[in-house]
Amino acid sequence: MKKSVFARFFNSKNKRLLALIKDKWSSLLLAMGCMAVVAATASATAFLVKPAIDDIFVEKNVKMLKIVPLAVMIVYFLRGVATYFQTYLMNYVGQSIIRRLRNNLYDHIQDLPLSFFHREKTGVLMSRITNDVNIIKSMVSDAVTSVLKDFFTIVGLTGLIFYRDWKMALIAFLVLPGAFYPIVVFGRRVRRVSTGCQESMADMNSFLHETFAGNKIVKAFGMESFEKKRFYDKTYDLFKLQMKSVAAKAISSPVMELFGGIGAASVIWFGGMKVIGGTSTPGTFFSFMVAVLMLYDPVKKLSKVNNTIQEGLAATDRVYEIIDYESDIKESEKAVEIQPGPHQVIFQNVFFKYEGKAEDAMVLKNINLDVKAGEVLALAGMSGGGKTSLVNLIYRFYDVTKGQILIDGIDIRDIKISSLRNQISIVTQEPILFNETIRDNIAYGNPDASDEEIEKAAKSAYLYDFIQNLSEKFDTKIGELGGRLSGGEKQRICIARALLKNASILILDEATSALDAEAELMVRNALRNLMKGRTTFVVAHRLSTIRHADRIVVLSNGQIAEAGKHDELLTRCGEYYKLYTMQFAGGDKKGLKYDDVTLGLGNSPYE
Repeated sequence: MKKSVFARFFNSKNKRLLALIKDKWSSLLLAMGCMAVVAATASATAFLVKPAIDDIFVEKNVKMLKIVPLAVMIVYFLRGVATYFQTYLMNYVGQSIIRRLRNNLYDHIQDLPLSFFHREKTGVLMSRITNDVNIIKSMVSDAVTSVLKDFFTIVGLTGLIFYRDWKMALIAFLVLPGAFYPIVVFGRRVRRVSTGCQESMADMNSFLHETFAGNKIVKAFGMESFEKKRFYDKTYDLFKLQMKSVAAKAISSPVMELFGGIGAASVIWFGGMKVIGGTSTPGTFFSFMVAVLMLYDPVKKLSKVNNTIQEGLAATDRVYEIIDYESDIKESEKAVEIQPGPHQVIFQNVFFKYEGKAEDAMVLKNINLDVKAGEVLALAGMSGGGKTSLVNLIYRFYDVTKGQILIDGIDIRDIKISSLRNQISIVTQEPILFNETIRDNIAYGNPDASDEEIEKAAKSAYLYDFIQNLSEKFDTKIGELGGRLSGGEKQRICIARALLKNASILILDEATSALDAEAELMVRNALRNLMKGRTTFVVAHRLSTIRHADRIVVLSNGQIAEAGKHDELLTRCGEYYKLYTMQFAGGDKKGLKYDDVTLGLGNSPYE
């Protein structure tokens, strides 16, 4: 048996949605009181029709001519005041729920692991927080308000028509079961189509995010027309779904109008016979007729309200699909904190594969490493060898598939995630910055830092002089993703950010590979300051950047192929030697002087 509308509305997800208003009950009860007043004024309006006709127009009672208009004015004044407060209070409750739901959704998304963001599209997630939650707002603020108000109105008017003439009331109610038919049948279709519309809107948001962020490439390859055509296709798909929704909503109203017309015609015939026969007065009949017509109006609105509820329920399903997503990065109940200071990092028999991959698709296989506190460990190897995957495990962006990673002898799965990540700083190949001031970006990992500490970090990152030449200095906005800065300037801000965080473990993931020679020189000097006294993992493509590392580990197909110092590895003529010869064929094979001279870099930051 299919669930009723109310059963679907009060399922577990929507009960959680309603639970968000627990601290707004006083506002909700006051709003419901205002709705009851609005409903009472509707009944009072229909009630006053009888004395208006019988006493004023038929009996020509002068006293009632003074009382009835005054009563009408009072009724409509109360209706206006109650309508205002009911609208304001219900929107206050609805907006409060939506604000908390948005906050809960964003909180949960931020807590989800990196694998979730690799699987989901950014535009889709944005659509869940903006578009889907906005649809829920319509359900809560508009639909729930209408349901409650119409419920009180129906109760009041039902009581009045039975009070006026119970026999005619029964005739009027005979058509109501048919009037509810389109609510149930077309409501299901609206919900299905609404889900498709929301998915299509999310896909469009994702498309817009990608093409706007990648606009430089679109223009460089002359693909404007191609992207326009793709966008037109997406808007057409959305248009077709929206028109299906319009058709499903539009058909319900004529069906209900038909049943309403049948009911009204029956009342006119039966009531007219009673008036002609002298068993009822014109005032009683018109009072009853007005009440019936006013009663059919909220019943007809139920179809529209149900459409809004169905759209809201579809959006609720999509929102709670994210909120109910459980992170695979769990924190132990007995998790401990680690203290600041140089840390030893040990990989013991570590295997790793990405979620959803086959068992034989291990990215890392049997990794065993003992990195001493303060040691600089370089990771070299061909692309796809597992270098970045290895350092991502230290952060617990992912968990190992087998084996364990220890910091000072403690399995990182037994360390509080916040404590673990507080001890690690990272500088990546692509500098990730935010559209805030330079000051805010440098202090991102340490928002309580003083101006003096921020300036010191900027100086150590060879950034201070550049900042002083800007009109607004540290308060300069850098644009989306630092778009107003050069690559070297962005990278040095990232280094200053890592310096200010002052973490004990440092990860440099190809931090200079995307820079030109001049920018790389300044970044290397900044990195020298950043690495002092820290346990450092350097993922490197350019072998010139790791020649003076304490140890170089070469990864090949997810395994450690060899490890040692630069000169030692060259003499072995193994994997490292092969990498070197590919990069520096014809140069000084022992000291990589060819690369240093060509780039004009001088000493490496590891010296």
